[in-house]
Amino acid sequence: MINIQTIENVTDCTPLYLPHSLYLKPVAKMQISVSLPPIKSGKSVSNLEIMDKLSTELKPDKFLLLKVSKSTVNTIRFEAELDERKRLRLAIQRLDGISLRLSGFSESFRIRCTESKDEFPTRHDWDSYFRDARNMDEMKAGERPDTIHISHLPMRWFCPRHSEHEENVKPSESIFKRIFEKFGRVRAVDIPICDPYRKSMQAEISGMRTFSFEQDVLFEAFVQFEEYSSFVRAMDEFRGTKLVRKFVDKTQAINICVNFDKQKHLSDSQIQRRDRMRKKCVAKAQAEDEEREKLKKQQADQLERERRTVNKYLLCITNTYIKSKTKTRKIAKKITGKSKKS
Repeated sequence: MINIQTIENVTDCTPLYLPHSLYLKPVAKMQISVSLPPIKSGKSVSNLEIMDKLSTELKPDKFLLLKVSKSTVNTIRFEAELDERKRLRLAIQRLDGISLRLSGFSESFRIRCTESKDEFPTRHDWDSYFRDARNMDEMKAGERPDTIHISHLPMRWFCPRHSEHEENVKPSESIFKRIFEKFGRVRAVDIPICDPYRKSMQAEISGMRTFSFEQDVLFEAFVQFEEYSSFVRAMDEFRGTKLVRKFVDKTQAINICVNFDKQKHLSDSQIQRRDRMRKKCVAKAQAEDEEREKLKKQQADQLERERRTVNKYLLCITNTYIKSKTKTRKIAKKITGKSKKS
């Protein structure tokens, strides 16, 4: 699911790229586990009733998001999100340890609430990964911690302003590069969806790692920095945040996925492989175009030959008809002449 949210509180947003009204907002996520008592046959637990009870207990705060993430015989787990991170600790204290009473059940339902685990990679994660990886050379760009992979980005938020409402819009690599230049010098940027030949390439070099129905709305991108410090600044800036776009009449937010690239996507060797593959794809497309043009010309020539044959046949029939009509007139004239003499 695309999960673009409409938010109201923007006081904690920090600018990412003002020309496109893009901001970053701290996320406020928590996990809520509901322990179920032994349920007799014929009874069922209403998730909606539990969600209503939780919303009531949370007041005066309210959920920006509340949905079931996992359900078992003994437990129902909810993923929840608030609109403001500074309210998260109080909200957790308000929910953790309480008991809910549901209609039809004499037993109470015990609630446990904790802050969601931050799965964003740390400096130790990428430093240790590249240090221990045997197929990496940290002296080469793309084979060290310098490239960020970002997915779940809305296309229309990163295209030129004048084309936001056009059909089949694509994000702009130049705009994407300008956004990240605030963190330091950018060596390379790649947005796979902008390359029409990328879908024809092998998955390991195409860079297209997310495949779903969302591809016409969301995109993924890679940005590579010249210096390690720039890469670190960018990762720290995106840690624990979601992307926000301010419009004239509303403000929207979306949870994006940010990670360091582990597959050497913007290394010189991979770039060269893509270039070679692209040339093959271009040559194949040109050959297919030429074949289509050749077939089209053959069909046109065949139609022209058939037209000429038909015209020739019609001309022959017309000439035969004219000759026949002339001969008939002559015979009729002779007969008429003989009749007058008689």
